[in-house]
Amino acid sequence: PPLLGFFRNDLRGISYTPAMEAPDRVPADRFSAHLDDVGYHFRLLSCRHGLVLISHSSRNQVLVWDPVTGNQHRIAAPLGFDMNSTPMDGAVLRVAGDAHHFQVVLVSYKQEDEQAIVSIYLSETGGWSDLISTPVPGEAMDYEGMPAVLVGHSIYWLLPGDDISVILEVDLHSQILAVIQVPTNMFAKGQYLMVMRAEGGGLGILSLSEFTAELWKRNTDGDGVASWVLGQTIELDKLLPLSSDKRSHISMLAYAEENNVAFLRTVAGIFMVQLESLQFSKLPENNNAVVCYPFESVYAAGNSMPSNSGHNKIMPIFSNWLMALHIHLLIKLTILSSVILSVSFAA
Repeated sequence: PPLLGFFRNDLRGISYTPAMEAPDRVPADRFSAHLDDVGYHFRLLSCRHGLVLISHSSRNQVLVWDPVTGNQHRIAAPLGFDMNSTPMDGAVLRVAGDAHHFQVVLVSYKQEDEQAIVSIYLSETGGWSDLISTPVPGEAMDYEGMPAVLVGHSIYWLLPGDDISVILEVDLHSQILAVIQVPTNMFAKGQYLMVMRAEGGGLGILSLSEFTAELWKRNTDGDGVASWVLGQTIELDKLLPLSSDKRSHISMLAYAEENNVAFLRTVAGIFMVQLESLQFSKLPENNNAVVCYPFESVYAAGNSMPSNSGHNKIMPIFSNWLMALHIHLLIKLTILSSVILSVSFAA
């Protein structure tokens, strides 16, 4: 799916920044959540498969939003989850092979108990799974991590800490949790870390230190022993067009998993780097985003999420375009058929 842009939290609430140039550029005001509730209680949690997951802490619920159709689906948090008192992560994804149903994964971090608690929502049944939990080092829950990545049938979150960092895995098939240790040498020097899809499949980590990006992959041998292997090293100061006075700092904002693209902030602006081809482009506009949520989406007529909220306030621009194209092709085919029939009768 094309990488249309990204969403982020800001002082206005939740905003969208286009990533494509005209004529493919989707204007920012076309993807507005139109949240009716007053207050600053909304937070982005996830973007995936054309859906956006937003937490609404004052109501202790999450909102699944399809920006293309405007459909919104509000879901009360599972029992035992309190968005006002505990840190929380979340992820949304469509059910494989089913464009009409989706899953939501919520993680609540109980720092005092050093536990991560997870529940999974299925739109098909309209209910949450039983709570599942696993021990997590308390120092790895000091900061809200970057957005999760979907690899195979598992969701992964990086939980960064000052002295220890771990990755939380949620297996969506078995509904089993696992905690993966991040090697100390990856974060000991103050690197930026981000989970990603590794080359050839599997879990990877993108590590950024100054102007050097390292792509690591987690391999498992025949005995089931896992290890991290360094794959590719990218010298960003040689790749990106940065003048000597604009090389002071590079930070990671996001990772677009379907396009394998990293969003990097520099003094010169925000760059998108495709990690296989190393092709890059600069965003048409700059902003002060710290963490962003890439929006990768292909919309086809009929592939919209069912809604129980009646929020259909966003113009379905792609469906209008497809309808116009459909009518245009029908007219062309009608004219062509008439010409063929005329030639046949004349013969």
